[in-house]
Amino acid sequence: MNSKARLDPTVASADVPPSLANKRQVTADELYKELNRYPLFMTELPAEDEDNEYLEAFKALAYEGTRAEIAENFKTQGNEAVREKRWLDAREFYSKALAALRGPKVPAGASEAEIEMKVEEVDEVAEEKRERENYGSCSRDCAAALKLNFRNVKAWYRAASACLALDKLPEALDACKCGLRVEPANTALVAVKSKIEKRTTHVAEIERSRQERQERVRSEESNLRYALKSRNIVSRTTKDPPDMEDATIKLEDPMEPTSTLKFPVIFLYPLQAQSDFVKACSETETLADHLSYILPPPWDQAGEYSVEGTECYMETVASGLIKAGRKLTLLKLLGSGKVEVLDGLVKVNVVPKAKASIWIEEFKLRRGKQ
Repeated sequence: MNSKARLDPTVASADVPPSLANKRQVTADELYKELNRYPLFMTELPAEDEDNEYLEAFKALAYEGTRAEIAENFKTQGNEAVREKRWLDAREFYSKALAALRGPKVPAGASEAEIEMKVEEVDEVAEEKRERENYGSCSRDCAAALKLNFRNVKAWYRAASACLALDKLPEALDACKCGLRVEPANTALVAVKSKIEKRTTHVAEIERSRQERQERVRSEESNLRYALKSRNIVSRTTKDPPDMEDATIKLEDPMEPTSTLKFPVIFLYPLQAQSDFVKACSETETLADHLSYILPPPWDQAGEYSVEGTECYMETVASGLIKAGRKLTLLKLLGSGKVEVLDGLVKVNVVPKAKASIWIEEFKLRRGKQ
């Protein structure tokens, strides 16, 4: 076809435009790769180290216009992300909106639109963080918004809600009062103020109960110490006391030192490596009162352990042994001042009478006593 016909728009032609003439010899893959460089045809983002002037130009469009217009664009995208509950995306858009007006303070000479936009952006970021329960950051963003506009009721409400969630009740109530001074009939602030007051009352009641419990525990501990001292009972606690759950030395009436004392008691059978644990033995009871239902034990095949056929021994403060009469009350045994209650537990060794002297000699050898 001659050049005149090619230039005549009324004449049909199968030739490609001159700008694409050099593309006729490329393969389909090469053409696909070339088209993929244009943002409108992209199916995936290029690698970070790959330069793409078209994509950079496309990105730059987001930053065209005044700072207020740029921020408005990002704010709109952030609002859409919030509606779809894409909180991380929303945060990213709001952060970019703030960056468009960035500066710890609004720059001198900023227009009213820019100032108002910055207030709105900080407020929107605060709302996004409140929705995501990021209350600490939300509170700081509200403070930033209020520095720019002290009459921003939404910021006061969000600050109050965030402080309430963090249990910062005085700060929450203060934020409510400040917001209500601006808009006394604001229903949201009135509602959150009611919640704060209820929470304050509840927390005060919890604190009062806690203090009462602590005071009662201190009184009970003081009464127990006095009860032991007045009875001349020696007690000592080691660095690693055994775990006995709720088995402890206790007064029948914790608030009355003269009431009956009860002790956890462990009966040890050293020759058999066995034991029996009694959770609470009254100071008025004897060892025989408990041995009567414990002996003979089920493992005593030889029939050596009976109430009358055994003797009881307790370790002394000086690491020796003392014979404990079965018919003596626990108070008589412990109040002598010769034995001690170690880690809140009374220990009684039970051995057959026929083997008592041998066991005593072995005990002395182990303790280095002759």
